[in-house]
Amino acid sequence: MMSSFPEVAPLDSLACWRSFAQAAQNTPVNPQRLCVLKAGGLLVDTSAQRASPELAQATEALLQARQFETWREHLLTGQVVNLTENRAAWHSALRVPAPSQQVAGERERMLDFVRLADAERKWRNVVHIGIGGSDWGVRLCIAAFGYAGTWRNVRFVSNIDGHAIEGGLAGLDPHETLVVVSSKSFTTSETMQNAHRALEWLKGAGIQNPYNHVVAITANAQAAREWGALPSQTFLFWEWVGGRFSIWSSVALTTALAVGIDTLAGMQAGAHAMDQHFATAPVAENAPVQLAVSGVVNRSVLGYGSLNIAPYDFRLGYLVPYLQQLEMESLGKSVDLNGNAVNVPTGPAVWGMPGTDAQHTFFQWLHQGSDGAPVDFIVCQEANHGWREAHHTHLLANCLAQRQAMLTGKSYEQALQECRAEGHAEEHAQWLAKHRMHTGGRSSNLIVLPRLSPYTLGALLALYEHKVFTQAVIWGINPFDQWGVEYGKVLAKGITQELKGQAPLNGGHDASTRYWVEVFRG
Repeated sequence: MMSSFPEVAPLDSLACWRSFAQAAQNTPVNPQRLCVLKAGGLLVDTSAQRASPELAQATEALLQARQFETWREHLLTGQVVNLTENRAAWHSALRVPAPSQQVAGERERMLDFVRLADAERKWRNVVHIGIGGSDWGVRLCIAAFGYAGTWRNVRFVSNIDGHAIEGGLAGLDPHETLVVVSSKSFTTSETMQNAHRALEWLKGAGIQNPYNHVVAITANAQAAREWGALPSQTFLFWEWVGGRFSIWSSVALTTALAVGIDTLAGMQAGAHAMDQHFATAPVAENAPVQLAVSGVVNRSVLGYGSLNIAPYDFRLGYLVPYLQQLEMESLGKSVDLNGNAVNVPTGPAVWGMPGTDAQHTFFQWLHQGSDGAPVDFIVCQEANHGWREAHHTHLLANCLAQRQAMLTGKSYEQALQECRAEGHAEEHAQWLAKHRMHTGGRSSNLIVLPRLSPYTLGALLALYEHKVFTQAVIWGINPFDQWGVEYGKVLAKGITQELKGQAPLNGGHDASTRYWVEVFRG
């Protein structure tokens, strides 16, 4: 590893890690504990996590041993933190109040495009073509703030399946449609294939210069230009902006077209507030750090294989896949920065859906399943609709009740008393009570937004970004590369050529792949 970076010792070789793990194992969840942190306008309740003076002391020692403060400074000042690709991960620079001239200039170009389109009431339809980081954040923001509809009809096309682009274009008037092609490299196979289909669709409608109907968003201006995109409608971001952090960049152009440029400004302000909190709050009061530490306890010490995200706000439905990408693409690593095996479990599987739908889908497993999973409950204290008594009060009650049930559980004695009170015969009551009892003691967080606004959503996303970064520092892994999925992309190129008959069958295939390549190419 380069000498200018902190050395990373194997985690399980550190005495402070062993002390940390021992303290966590010796500390049960305490239902009488209350810990609510204030961070960037949010309230983060970590009461239902393991905490003790011994664990807090071990946490401080572990963070010091991992040189957390140095890594945090490198992250927030634009130094290289993605060692395998020799890049910064400086997405926080995109949301400072006074960004660099480069960032401010590109942002203003994008906003001018949106302002002119709005003034001319242009582009009734927008087809956003992108995948992964060029897709999920935009979907999330538009679902959050355009859930009741906007005057522009926005459709998303991400999947290479031809049904996706067919459905994305179906029924639209090409003359009123803007196609936004978002790809950092401008070589992403799914995105470019779909963009080509959209271009054919525009040409087929008799549009003389279809590129007038196309916006390109990329870090590779040359590739966009060679493809045909107009320089005046090409908006840039930079190599130091990872794909899963690109909602803070020009990728948000579709968001601005759908729900307004003020939405972007509000999100940037909220995220910057969380950046400041992360940079300055003491460890004990630092919400991203405390979420990260609890996450490491739950995964690496207690062995929980997954993390459930339960947003009690249907507008945040796309938060789950957004966080899936952020967490699993960042923390799905099994070697440390030195290339040595990480001998503790790292990044959990992330999954979920909005409450209360989740309660009727998989909460039974969370309450009484043999494995269970920690849960991040997310809720807005105030609703933006006018039916508080009829709807929002019930939503809040469900959120609190489910969390309490997971924390406190129900003892056999409590269940038995319930069964007796219902009039069951004693023998039946004793049998039924065993089915009704909950073990309790299941870890969770409660993240409370005052209301869902651009500011609070921005703060929420930055909270998770910094949590993930802190976990990576503790585990000693690089959260900014994704070589595993890159390998699959390389293999796909070769198999594509084989399926088209443009290359001979690769003798290196496993038996099953070879069989299906032969079947599929006919």
